[in-house]
This record gives sequence, C-alpha cells and structure tokens, in this order.
Amino acid sequence: MKAFNWGAAALALSLVPFTAPAHAAGGKTLEAVKARGVLNCTGHDGSYLGFAEVDDKGNWKGIDIDLCRAMATAVLGDPSKLKIIPISWAQRWPELQSGNVDIVIKASGGTLSRDTELGLQFSMSYYLGTTKVMAHKELNVATLKDADGGAICIPAGTTIEQQVAGYAAKIGVKLEPVVIEKTEELEQAYFSKRCDLYAQWGPVVAIARLAKGAVDDHVILPDVLDVEPEVFIMRQGDDNWVDIANWTLSALLFAEQAGITSKNIDEMKAKPASPQISKFLGATPGVGKGLGLPDDWAYNLIKKVGNYGEIFDRNLGAGSPYKMDRELTNLWSNGGVLFPLVFD
Repeated sequence: MKAFNWGAAALALSLVPFTAPAHAAGGKTLEAVKARGVLNCTGHDGSYLGFAEVDDKGNWKGIDIDLCRAMATAVLGDPSKLKIIPISWAQRWPELQSGNVDIVIKASGGTLSRDTELGLQFSMSYYLGTTKVMAHKELNVATLKDADGGAICIPAGTTIEQQVAGYAAKIGVKLEPVVIEKTEELEQAYFSKRCDLYAQWGPVVAIARLAKGAVDDHVILPDVLDVEPEVFIMRQGDDNWVDIANWTLSALLFAEQAGITSKNIDEMKAKPASPQISKFLGATPGVGKGLGLPDDWAYNLIKKVGNYGEIFDRNLGAGSPYKMDRELTNLWSNGGVLFPLVFD
C-alpha cells in the first residue's frame, strides 16, 4: 500500500483559494411575506385546546398559535403582524400549496407521503406526541385488546385513522370507526357515548378529559398506538423558508437552554455571558444576514414571544388551565428529546 503524505496534502489544500459562500438574500416566501407585511398561518376550525383555541373575546391562543407568532416576529419583528386562518385538517395541504397560508403549524406530523407525494418540507420537531385512546371507565376496559367490537371516535383527515387501523390489526381486534372532522363534534360523540373509545393525540385526550370535568369517569388506556413528531410544514422548493423555520425553533430552544427569557433578555444582551450569546442577541453582528433577516431577529423573538419553556408553560404547562408535564417535549438536558441547532 502506498503511504499517504499528509503534509503534502495539507500544503496542497492550503494553496486552494477559499471562496466564501454567498449570503442568502431571502427566498420567495420570505419576500412575499415581507411585501404583504403579514404572515398567514394556520388556526383550527373550532377549538383544539392548548394548541389552537379562541377565547371569549375572539383572541387566538395556544402553543401552535404562539409558534405562528414566533415566525411572524422573526420575519417581521412584530408578533401582531400575523393573520390566523381557521383551517380544517383536510384543508391544510391545499391551503399551503395554493399560497393562502405561508406555513402550517397545526399539530401536524412529518410523514413520508407528505414529503414525497404532497411535496412538503418539514422543520425539526417542536412536540413529540403519542397517540392514545380514552375509554368510558364503566366499560372496564384495561387495554385496547379488551375493546374488541367497540366503536372508536377518530379525527378525520389525520394520520390517526391509519394508526388505529394498524394497531388494531397488530393486536387482533376489530373496532368500528366513527370518523368526524371537527374536534368539538368528535368529543361530543364520545362524551355522549356514541363511541366507546376516543383515539387522539395524547395531550388532546388528556385535555379533553380535564376540560369535561369528569376525570374519574374516563380512563386513558396504556396502549401507545404511535409516536409522531409534530413539525412546521412548508412547501418544497424554498430552502430559505425552511431554514428560517428551523432557526426560529432553534432560537426558542437555545434561549431556554441558555437561561434567556423575555424578562432578562435586555440584561443578557447588555452583558452577554459568551460570544455565542452576544451574536445570538445581535450585540455583535452575524446571526441574521445569512437568513435574509436583521441581526436583532432572535432578540425580538425572545423579547416579544418568550423562549420555548415560556411558550409551553402559558399554553399547556403550569401557567395554563391544563397543568401538563412536558415529558419528552423537554430539552435534552431536562430528560426530553428537544435540542437547538448550534448558533456559531
């Protein structure tokens, strides 16, 4: 075997001229949103408690809504420069592909068919949710295997339909699906006992049981039908927009990891603990140009919307009516699976 001369190779590489990569000027979606002055983002056609709901004054709230606000703030500097468009599960993809919405943030999972057949692109996961089943306690159902022949309420137009069918086949039971699109109608069907079972995303099942005020009358079965990473979803063909989505989510997570909150951010910017934090908050330049954004975009984002922990707390956690634990939807350093990309 011929010996490799690492010294000669290093010398040869050192003689190759370095060309710095061109900075992005912004993709077509970014430019369209800037020209419009408003980000069009998804809401829900009704209430999806904790994720997208409307209060008695007509104001939207929920973790998905706050993540829409985060995108609006990153791009336009102001969380109020946002139009929430109520959309059903089935409408998500046509509305995105037509350009009526700029991004889908609506408890939506990244799947192969959505990528390869529908032409969609995904961000990193912002929530890792399990699909669970709730049953009326009076039925004495310990696991889904005990529910053979039962009627099960399922949200239409979602991956949960396939998850229920696949899991039922695996454990050898037959279930009668009752498929309804609107969440309120679906839950009414279950709580009125039209259905024996209710299959939904885990946090939604837990919130529905709590909101009904009859926690002791319903049991959430131990079966886990599937695990789905919820993501921001965009049209294919605009890498800059996908980058902005990923770096917006990373900014929320990095700020929480670094202890930067909406309350202490000005102090942190004035006396940054590291060159990384200085650049992140725009005290030194470099965090925006490559994305087509100003250098204070991350500062504005955390100042006006908060970090990921703040967003979770007020919508789903201790600061909300639902008091949910973050479980896997926590930072890697706190026993969860979420992590930011590296701001260097």
